[in-house]
Amino acid sequence: MPEIELRIVSLRKTFHPGLFERPVEVLRGLDLEVFKGEIFGFLGPNGAGKTTTIKAVTGLVIPDSGEITIGGLPHDAMAAKRRIGFMAENPYLYQHLSGREYLRFSADLLEVAPSEIDDRVAAVLDQVSMGGRGDQTMRTYSKGMLQRIALAQALLGSPQLLILDEPMSGLDPIGRRDVRDLILEQHERGVTVFFSSHIIPDVETICDRVATVIGGRVHGVGAVRDLLAREVESYEITFTGLDPSALRTPVESAHRGSDAAWVRVAADRRDDVIRELAEAGARMMSLTPVRSTLEDLLMSLYEEGGAS
Repeated sequence: MPEIELRIVSLRKTFHPGLFERPVEVLRGLDLEVFKGEIFGFLGPNGAGKTTTIKAVTGLVIPDSGEITIGGLPHDAMAAKRRIGFMAENPYLYQHLSGREYLRFSADLLEVAPSEIDDRVAAVLDQVSMGGRGDQTMRTYSKGMLQRIALAQALLGSPQLLILDEPMSGLDPIGRRDVRDLILEQHERGVTVFFSSHIIPDVETICDRVATVIGGRVHGVGAVRDLLAREVESYEITFTGLDPSALRTPVESAHRGSDAAWVRVAADRRDDVIRELAEAGARMMSLTPVRSTLEDLLMSLYEEGGAS
């Protein structure tokens, strides 16, 4: 059985906005386990409870009830907090400082040995591709550059659990690739990476396991391939020699290009279309099963009432 780095049990949190406003129950008994050394994706729509969960884990929000342990320790113990590197979704940075000055300040707070601070800061700046910009004041940085500095700060203490809230937010495609590479690099070093995201392809590409959270509860957790291991519901068929409108079998959608035609058909009608193509003397070029994506799964959970 894999060792557990982060365990959350029956986590609940309700916010009370004001005297005449209704309380908002954000977390409704959320349960989660993250194994040591894995990349774990926390996926859900805005308002699902992702950020509140992360804030509870890091001590920025006090839950109403529930239990959180990090490396087997209570999450509010200093030894547990020392295991964490954290990047917020919207980090607040001192924009009158340069990136290097901010990281030196952060390293001092993390009690990095004074003789090691400069080397450690230079190393994390290089890791996030900001080595050449570290001496500029942060007010001159783009949002993506600020995101990189925040990520560098999360790496300063050589964490065992790296928690990233929407780490791809505001990054261009090159920046997103760099962050993915960095996450994979930390994974290779044995660091546990727990990150929330709404950018589904990034989650599908790099995560060992994912959890889908809707309405303050986890509604599915496991490897992406296992979560999506459903029956094929339809097929895409490409062919030449027949106009799709001539098919008697009902299809879900159809398109005719300059060289070939394409239809999507329900799985139980696949053979009927193939038979019609053969009878008409048409040539079938490809037959592709259409499988669920992580986005399909998330939307189906949401539509099934998970957000209520």
